[in-house]
Amino acid sequence: MLSPSAEQLLRDLHASLSQRKRPEDVARLIQDLYAAQGTDLDPATEEALAKAAEHSLRNLWHGYTSMLEDFARPVGAQRQLARAKSLFTSLPELPADAGDDPARIEAVIRRAGEEIRRSYGQNDFGLDRLNRAERTAAGIGEMSKRQYNKRFRLLRRMEAKLARVIHEQHRREVTMTGKGALAHALSYELFATDTDSAAFIAYITARGYMRSVFTNGSQRQVYDEVAEALLQRLRDAPGRACWYAVAHVYPKAEVLAHVSDEDLARLLVRWNGVLRQVAELLEDAWNRHPLERDTMIVRRGDDSSTWNQAAQAWNTARAHWFALIEELGQHEILDRFCPGKVPRLMASDVAYWHRMSGGGLHPDTYVWAELPLPWEVLRGEKECPRSLVESVCARHRVDPVAGAWTTARPTAKAVSFRRTPELVHGVSVADPLMASALRSAGVFSGKNKRAAAQEWL
Repeated sequence: MLSPSAEQLLRDLHASLSQRKRPEDVARLIQDLYAAQGTDLDPATEEALAKAAEHSLRNLWHGYTSMLEDFARPVGAQRQLARAKSLFTSLPELPADAGDDPARIEAVIRRAGEEIRRSYGQNDFGLDRLNRAERTAAGIGEMSKRQYNKRFRLLRRMEAKLARVIHEQHRREVTMTGKGALAHALSYELFATDTDSAAFIAYITARGYMRSVFTNGSQRQVYDEVAEALLQRLRDAPGRACWYAVAHVYPKAEVLAHVSDEDLARLLVRWNGVLRQVAELLEDAWNRHPLERDTMIVRRGDDSSTWNQAAQAWNTARAHWFALIEELGQHEILDRFCPGKVPRLMASDVAYWHRMSGGGLHPDTYVWAELPLPWEVLRGEKECPRSLVESVCARHRVDPVAGAWTTARPTAKAVSFRRTPELVHGVSVADPLMASALRSAGVFSGKNKRAAAQEWL
């Protein structure tokens, strides 16, 4: 039985799975949790956590970071709901968060539509409006044309707003999936089954949620010495660990070996759904503006944000799916169905930087360019067996195993812990207060500079 303080710390750790806290701050929470439980940590874990927590905000003199500690949330429909409440008398009082709930927004649109005899989805301003005779026959003849049109236009805009809210919420979830797998979907009950498992999940998720750095090299690896120490605690007590929860975020063979076939199948079904949802997002971005597939360099008109978020989510889901297929011993599936990876779009200045430093396009780009598009493979419109992927990889001198084209990602060795940099549009800035001023002034944004907000002058 956890003490109240320990349970609150565990809930704070669980909340971090949907936030974007720095790994240092999560490490400090883990330290506090173990202290509240009176757990005697092994020297390796104690040293690793201390190394990370040393740089937590609670241990820094300014206690401040310029980076948001949450994923960007879509702007809700609060303003539209308030306007609807003033125009439609049948609407009840709504809670403050109703504008973030698509179901409630839709319910308001439907109920308000009943007042003007409008059905949900009737948005054609020329064909779906009622004229004077039709309004009279419908029992709203006392409403003027101007008042009727005002209400009709509002509901039409609210339906468009609802579609945007749903799309942006989906994008936010896709972003979190790409960086942290299914961590954000873990229930508190499953997460809290075992403290050591919860500590590992929270820390590895925080590492995955770290922002990308503007560089012409590789990004920082997620699995570091702190994660290794926390995972070692699970290895030392395998019977107590909640391996099923860990498998949501870390699908390595040593983890999946402890998960039952039933739970593995449950995860496989879940990742199947993610692959299909993300494929739809990729296809939508592609259809709106086809990409320069041979180079994957951003051109004017490309929706690079949506594409890159979806590409990362696809690759994460694909990696989990491959690992689960292999653990279940269903290798023959990959012989027939082996969808490829999806590269992210690269900014032209980064591509130029690569060329000037003696590099070029990543070899994976050439493989991607020759394979069928992932949504076509998922729908069965084109075939992509393992043999095709291997032949394309061989043509471009890419190792299909080391590059995770035909197998699950290889297990990475733990890297040394390095503190989280303050980033302004991917550029590291030493001081968080200076970073806030630079961001306010639009520095490194690629857009025109502006005066910093008064608070930073």
